[in-house]
Amino acid sequence: MAKDKKQKDPGIESSKGAPEGEVGLDTTVAAESDQQTASAAAQPVAAQSGQPEQQKPKDLTQLKVEKSCSRGLSGWLGQNRLSLAITSYQSGRIYLVGSDKNGRVSFFERIFERAMGVVGNAQRIYLGGLYQLWRFENVLRPNEVIHGQFDKCYVPRNAQTIGDVDIHELGIRKNGKVVFVNTKYSCLAELSPTHSFKAIWKPKFISKLAPEDRCHLNGLAMVDGEPRYVTAVCKSDSVDGWRERRRDGGVVIDVQTDEIVCEGLSMPHSPRWHNGRLWLLNAGTGYLGWVDLEKKAFVPHAFVPGFARGLSMIGNVAAIGLSKPRNQRFEGLQLDDELKKRDAEPWCGVQIVSLTNGDVLNWIRFDGDMGEIFDISFLPNVKHPMMIGLRTPEIRDLITFESEIPVEAPAA
Repeated sequence: MAKDKKQKDPGIESSKGAPEGEVGLDTTVAAESDQQTASAAAQPVAAQSGQPEQQKPKDLTQLKVEKSCSRGLSGWLGQNRLSLAITSYQSGRIYLVGSDKNGRVSFFERIFERAMGVVGNAQRIYLGGLYQLWRFENVLRPNEVIHGQFDKCYVPRNAQTIGDVDIHELGIRKNGKVVFVNTKYSCLAELSPTHSFKAIWKPKFISKLAPEDRCHLNGLAMVDGEPRYVTAVCKSDSVDGWRERRRDGGVVIDVQTDEIVCEGLSMPHSPRWHNGRLWLLNAGTGYLGWVDLEKKAFVPHAFVPGFARGLSMIGNVAAIGLSKPRNQRFEGLQLDDELKKRDAEPWCGVQIVSLTNGDVLNWIRFDGDMGEIFDISFLPNVKHPMMIGLRTPEIRDLITFESEIPVEAPAA
């Protein structure tokens, strides 16, 4: 495995936000490799605090996170013109991870309390938070950059208040509407113009919509622009009933037929339909695998050292989120035995895994006051992204517009 590059090394650029000076949009006609880097935008994150998990400061802005990554990550992201959006609800962070022209990995960080499900592309990102669902839009045109370096600038354009429904994973329907896993009410839901949510589906074994997190519905797989498969920790129909079924109660459900297509799983998460297969994370065992729909069986593909949650797939690779055990909730699972067998410690981070042979191609690790990842989304055709924060001058001063008003000729 390649030697890691710590945050203080020149191989990693870390940004907590954009500079507080003038906001400028610069059009570039040169190749992206010739774009100017605005060093003022990079602010190093403080060193690891050394505080134990249970003594972390309550102020999310004071958390100390240390980052490291594989040596080849920047080149791989740049060559494939890819970036990653990574969320951590425990630390209230969303990271946009890309690459700059100097061959460094760029971590752009924003704070959104209880950052959960994330799904995005080059134009739009949706993010679930503590009680809101956020929509961010990229305001840059092709060949346009901001601060001399960022090729995408995601601006918060809408935040719909839905209340604390323990929102989990998200999907975008072919009609453009966002659908989300409403874990507290054990259902799939859409936004409502009037109410907190509009329930559109629930498992047959759930007898009523109630704020009881009965089965811990958590993951969502979209197929052809419609919700198709979901994961749940068990089939419980009583309040908080899933906690005693973490080891082998997990199920995958076909939303269209209500059929259980796989069971006996351990805390399954993040189902994804990709390359003609239904992939998922059997988190309690530490395995990425796929579902043999004919046999209704889980087929392991690759082991990852941590509680696996958050999965994004593109081409022939998968980005997998890894978390450390927390409050005994993830303990007592097969994952513990697998880690001991390999003499390994659990990670917090991301591993990029080959779908051909299961090899780890690249990785990111987070240490310090961050021990969990929730979700991941590849951002295709995005090289060096940034996001506008809620408490920066930019959210007031960065004004872009479109117009249907004809341009008048200047007076003679």
